[in-house]
Amino acid sequence: MDCIFCQIADGKVPSEIFYQDKEIIAFPDIHPLAPIHVIIIPKKHVPSIAHINEKDLSLIGRMVNVANQIAENKGISDRGYRLVINCGKEGGQMVPHLHLHLLGGKQLANGLT
Repeated sequence: MDCIFCQIADGKVPSEIFYQDKEIIAFPDIHPLAPIHVIIIPKKHVPSIAHINEKDLSLIGRMVNVANQIAENKGISDRGYRLVINCGKEGGQMVPHLHLHLLGGKQLANGLT
C-alpha cells in the first residue's frame, strides 16, 4: 500500500513512536505547526473521518484518549492544546488516512482559518 501512515504503522517507515497499541499509533508530524505536534492514527486504514461507520466509532474515542494521555505526558494538559481532524482535500487533509493532530506547547491562534 502506498499510504505513508500505513507504512509507519507497519514499521516499514521509521518514526519516533509516542504511543502504540494493537489499534492506535502516535508519532511526530514531520512538518510541525507547534512545538508539540503529534499525529494519532488507527492502524487500520480508514481514508478519512467521512469513512467512519458504526463499528469504527470507538476508534475516535480511543484516538482522543491517546491524545489526552500524550498531552499529559508532554506536560501541556493543564496549559491547553488543540485536537484537529481534517477531512478531504478542501478540509486540509493531506494524507488520505484518518488522523488526529495534537498541537500544543505554545499559545495557539484563535479561530479556525
